[in-house]
Amino acid sequence: MSAASGTNTAEPGLPIASGRETGCELWRLSRGHRARLAAIGVLGVGGTSFGLIFPLVTGYFVDRVQTGTADLGVVLTVTAVMVAAAVVGAVGSAVTIVLATRTYHTILAALRERLVGRAMTLPQHRVERSGTGDLISRSSDDVTTVAEAAPAVIGAVTTTVFTILASLAGLVALDWPYAAVFAVTLPIYVVGMRWYLRTGPQVYRAERAAMSARAQQIVESQRGYATVIGFGLAEQRHHSVLRASWGVAIQAARARTVQSMFNARLNCAECLSLATVLVTGFLLIQAGSSTIGAATAAMLLVLRLLEPINQLLLVVDVVQSAAASLNRIVGVTAIPDAETSGPGTSEPGAREHGTTEDGSVRLREVSFRYDGGPRVLDDIDLDIPAGRQLAVVGASGAGKTTLAAVIAGIHPPETGTVSRPERTAVITQEVHVFAGTLRENLTLSAPEASDQEIRQALEATGAAAILELLPDGLETRVGSGGHQFTDAQAQQIALARLLLFDPELAIFDEATAEAGSTQSSLLDRAAEAALRGRTGLVIAHRLSQAAACDRIVVMEHGRISETGTHGELVAAGGVYASLWAAWEAGRDVTGGQLNSDSLRAG
Repeated sequence: MSAASGTNTAEPGLPIASGRETGCELWRLSRGHRARLAAIGVLGVGGTSFGLIFPLVTGYFVDRVQTGTADLGVVLTVTAVMVAAAVVGAVGSAVTIVLATRTYHTILAALRERLVGRAMTLPQHRVERSGTGDLISRSSDDVTTVAEAAPAVIGAVTTTVFTILASLAGLVALDWPYAAVFAVTLPIYVVGMRWYLRTGPQVYRAERAAMSARAQQIVESQRGYATVIGFGLAEQRHHSVLRASWGVAIQAARARTVQSMFNARLNCAECLSLATVLVTGFLLIQAGSSTIGAATAAMLLVLRLLEPINQLLLVVDVVQSAAASLNRIVGVTAIPDAETSGPGTSEPGAREHGTTEDGSVRLREVSFRYDGGPRVLDDIDLDIPAGRQLAVVGASGAGKTTLAAVIAGIHPPETGTVSRPERTAVITQEVHVFAGTLRENLTLSAPEASDQEIRQALEATGAAAILELLPDGLETRVGSGGHQFTDAQAQQIALARLLLFDPELAIFDEATAEAGSTQSSLLDRAAEAALRGRTGLVIAHRLSQAAACDRIVVMEHGRISETGTHGELVAAGGVYASLWAAWEAGRDVTGGQLNSDSLRAG
């Protein structure tokens, strides 16, 4: 069962946010954490500043040794200062990383919650157009990529950046020529970075897209398992998944190649940096403008700089991958509320859905087609009075399920208007039992339901006997890893769930089609109980279901060809009368399992 939202959009796929949009979203999510982020910056700069003490004290000690004034007191003093600086610096860096990690994951958790919340409100037609695999990939692969980037990104953004700033300041304070010649090598880093920023993003976007395509193939193979086995398509689906997996492997190899080429550029810049500072120190000492201790300190500062610079630039590889995933995540979370909640449509030529206060349903001049194909619904006018049940019958492909989807708001009409109650629920023949307790499954749509209300719903749908068979009653674990229900029992649970939700409009799209001959009457009675007292639309799998409704609509080629009560249509001698005659004749042979689709197709 699902609550229909009626949200619409004309875009072919889920959007990908721009860098600016992602930045704005992260800034919004950082609200309430900005004071802590500022404190992290101050603490990081303070902690890494103690790292300057080691090269500066080493240079001082070298000069004292050269002049012959390095006695035991100097050695002990230098050693104590180095140990103290190392301890204070390590503590400062550790505290900085811990605070940064907590803040990072708090913000990431908020983003993940927004992603899941928005994904649950996306209209079904939007998800179907983009491919279910795309949404699954964003909520799994992309979230994992961003989460796994935390160790590298946090270290680079905190201690690494602060170390670079402090070390550059130390070089300038020591002797400005050393800072000047080091700055000459910075363009090499800049050129390498520009190349990477130009090449990396598109490679990672392609890798993410290949992952989405692979997820789509896997999801389709799993969901269509019965069809795959029934038509002997296992080998074909295997090759489809294999091709998609190779696509991921190829894009991943491209990404690793780009990373290796980037590393080569960094190694070249590192070699030139050390060489230029070393030559500069030699020339300054020869000219008497510097001491051996100062040159030693400068080399240690440069060595101290190279590692964090390389770490920072290398982490760009991780940041690019994480940024591509962030853009895809924010692309979903930033979808305007108007597109994910409340009735409405953005289809060209369509007018907005409306809501009815009395629980009735009204369709006026409704037409619909799938992605530019032929019209599946053509100029439909239909009324379902409040509290009445309407059955829809017809051949396979007549447009019955599409009509139900348009009324539910799952698909927006191409033209025309649809008005329905705000509280609308849909049950199809494919119901899902979630992993968890039976109570959790039943109260998904009504969290506050009491035990008495749950038992009443189970009794009304004939599912009370199921409860008696379970070892722990409502607390029995069901679904994956727990007690497994039959198809008929799962349908009864879904119908009980609907009763607890108490919608104004209930739409049954062949909701009892999976029942066998011994279970069909049981599910029919359960469906009647679920529909009692509320507006109902029934896509009838068996004509006995249609006969029990207040009114019947016969569809042919996307149009309504007949409408009336069961008695009126049988007396009219039209299409429905022929279907009913064939149904009655076949009941003795098939046990009542003939349906309107098979009869009409035959």
